[in-house]
Amino acid sequence: MSASRPDIVGSDSGPELPYPLQMEGKVIAGFGRGSKELGIPTANLPVDASLTSWIADTPSGVYFGYASLALPADHPDRPADDAGFALFPMVMSIGYNPFYKNTVRSAEVHVLHPFSADFYNAHMRLLILGFIRPEKDYKSLDALVDDIKFDCDVAAKSLARDAWKPASASAQGAEWLARPL
Repeated sequence: MSASRPDIVGSDSGPELPYPLQMEGKVIAGFGRGSKELGIPTANLPVDASLTSWIADTPSGVYFGYASLALPADHPDRPADDAGFALFPMVMSIGYNPFYKNTVRSAEVHVLHPFSADFYNAHMRLLILGFIRPEKDYKSLDALVDDIKFDCDVAAKSLARDAWKPASASAQGAEWLARPL
């Protein structure tokens, strides 16, 4: 499947309209499948059009960008010099996850960092910079996991370009990621 998909998405000059998109909220419990069943832990944010006006009109699919987390002071992954938000690349799914036949739309974020502990209730901000692919159904769990892993690679490679780095002028909104609550 992944052989027919590009391994880098978006313009080399950086994000283009309608990006960047911003989303934030407290990390909530999801369906419990990310870590346990898929081996790909996710942080879930509420999908609420009254808080995130653009989400109702956004196509279901896989997106990428940056996540900032206000990790608790005692969290083992909080940087020692961190006084607020820690920044990480991310890939996320917005949609119904047809493989699981969900009836409620979800926003599931996989932070591209190996966390040693959960961070439920931490405040998370997302700066969504681009679109990877539409949501789809899968014939098997293995096919789903393979595509998610490829999505993670696409996000990492796409964000590695200079115009996509958080400090880049083209990544508008980067200052919002670190702004104190």
